[in-house]
Amino acid sequence: MGIDYSYEIFVPARNVTRALTELAALAPTTSPRPPVTVTLPGGDEIVLPFTSHYESGPVDCSTGGTLDLDTTIMVGVDDDAMREFAQPHDWERAERGKIPVGYVYLTVRCASRWHPGYASLDFTAATTGMSLAFERSASVRAVFTGLTAASGGVCCVLDTEEATRQICWLNGEPTRETVPGPRFADYRALAASWPAQEP
Repeated sequence: MGIDYSYEIFVPARNVTRALTELAALAPTTSPRPPVTVTLPGGDEIVLPFTSHYESGPVDCSTGGTLDLDTTIMVGVDDDAMREFAQPHDWERAERGKIPVGYVYLTVRCASRWHPGYASLDFTAATTGMSLAFERSASVRAVFTGLTAASGGVCCVLDTEEATRQICWLNGEPTRETVPGPRFADYRALAASWPAQEP
């Protein structure tokens, strides 16, 4: 079995539509499959250039719960880790020095178990090679911390299947802390550092 590293972004629950809109802007400009229409809690409807369980039919998440998407994200080939990850066929689909990375499996949880006012977007690599790029590439990290910032998110964490997870972004700033670590004993302590939100 391979490794399944992931980036998890935490955003105020009211910002899920914004986060998905920002994510859509990171997708390739062309897709071989039709987009998927998603209805989110509160009734927001958004059309995304991805699939859900490899299908393009409408998805209704208006009552909350989780949303699963199969995403492809453009990442710049700006460091050795991305150059190693890039394959010759990827360059055929390159756009402005970026190549498509996907599928990246996304699970959106409309309510985080760590803080009632927040939602989470959990991006999991599909292959071992992609997982290693998640861990080693500054370009990949910049995509996810940039998405966190653009979405009004408060936290971005990299999970490399170790006992500790790397905190990449926290309350408006990039960081290299860990959880558990000297400052945060666990996720509850980490979530307690986020600004208060209405549940």
